[in-house]
Amino acid sequence: MSATATPGGRPDGARVRDRREVWARGLLLGFGLVALADLGSLVAGADAGHLIAKPLLMPLLAAYAMLRGAPRLLVAALLFGWGGDVALLSDAEPAFMAGMGSFAAGHVCYLALFGRSRQRSNGVSHTSPLLGAGYAVALVATVALLWPDLPAELRIPVAGYSLLLTAMAWRASGLGLYAGLGGALFLLSDTLIATGVAEWPQLPAPDFWIMLTYVAAQCLLAMGVLARRAAPAPGDGAAVTRDGPPGETGRPAHS
Repeated sequence: MSATATPGGRPDGARVRDRREVWARGLLLGFGLVALADLGSLVAGADAGHLIAKPLLMPLLAAYAMLRGAPRLLVAALLFGWGGDVALLSDAEPAFMAGMGSFAAGHVCYLALFGRSRQRSNGVSHTSPLLGAGYAVALVATVALLWPDLPAELRIPVAGYSLLLTAMAWRASGLGLYAGLGGALFLLSDTLIATGVAEWPQLPAPDFWIMLTYVAAQCLLAMGVLARRAAPAPGDGAAVTRDGPPGETGRPAHS
């Protein structure tokens, strides 16, 4: 059965895919422009610009991912990141705890998503034990060094969050270069936050470096997940057809 043709001569399905492609590119461009505006605001010390731009970042990236056929767990992880972003706009300790909790929920979503990706790969793990050992050493060393300088009430929550974040970063490496680099940058970004809480010496414009590594991390994680989802699973061969943007395989791509 042939696809229904429109007056313009193109099948309805092709026109829908074209519109989705335009919207997806527009959203990704919007994400990039808002990210530049946010980073520029931080460099210029324009607090109002940061307050406006930062809450827009993750919704734009999540909307882009949805149009690309992202699994629900990826969208949820990005939106939990948005919750953390909004909470950390306040310097109050309860807001810091709420933000850390929201990011932790996002990491749980990522870990569950990476587990599903491993199942899709027939249980084959592409994570490196050597990299895992390196992450473990970095985790123990960082927590040990930060511990004496952290407020007493934050020590255990920060240690628990660091364990979850490190596990996410390591598991992300199993999805390929983009996701692996995203996980590493997320770890770096949150380590910069932790050193600020511990009142260690900071780089010039510390918020700029925190946001630069964080925005890059979330973007790379999203792209890595979408790229892996678009690739055929082992054993699929030519049976998997692709006629749309990454994440579209002719069926709903939500899980």
